[in-house]
Amino acid sequence: MNFSAEQKDCLQELINVAMGLASDKLARFLGTFVHLQVPAIEFIQSCDIAEHFDQHVCSSEQAMISQGFLGNDGIRGEAILLYQLESAHTLASLFDYEQGTSSDLEMLMDISTILNSTFLNSLASQMMLQLTYSAPKTVATNGAGVKEAFVFSLQNAQLALKVDIRYQLTDYAFDCDMLLLIPGDAVVPLQRILSCILEQY
Repeated sequence: MNFSAEQKDCLQELINVAMGLASDKLARFLGTFVHLQVPAIEFIQSCDIAEHFDQHVCSSEQAMISQGFLGNDGIRGEAILLYQLESAHTLASLFDYEQGTSSDLEMLMDISTILNSTFLNSLASQMMLQLTYSAPKTVATNGAGVKEAFVFSLQNAQLALKVDIRYQLTDYAFDCDMLLLIPGDAVVPLQRILSCILEQY
């Protein structure tokens, strides 16, 4: 299932807007300036997903937070955020979370709720969709567990949209990989929606 160059460009623009809003909301939550680089988006077909992301889920200090979404027109999928816990330790100490792994995960859950809800709401709004969400959940917090959970999530995915995100806070930076996993029966409706948006311009 191939996206045209125009469809890819259109989705890039929609994601840029959505991530900009998510970055602004995160800045308000943390009470600091957050600079967001332009997200890099890559389309990965199902046969290449596992191999492509193998190196992303091998860290012994990593957390995976997942949230499912479901919309009209057959749109559905799973939004996954992958964090390096080493960055989380430092970030938690900067923003008055108590020391310890549980507090780090609490902070990451708070950040994930903001990023996912703001991002998905903006993306849905631009596509004229109504979305419902499952509650975000911490799936795993170590390399082996993250890899196992990730492979399980891939079972029903036909397409992955890999969105590389780098947030620059004042005097501090942390990385977060956002992955949008989309099952095969939702790819065609997504293409159709993007084509409709393009026809309006």
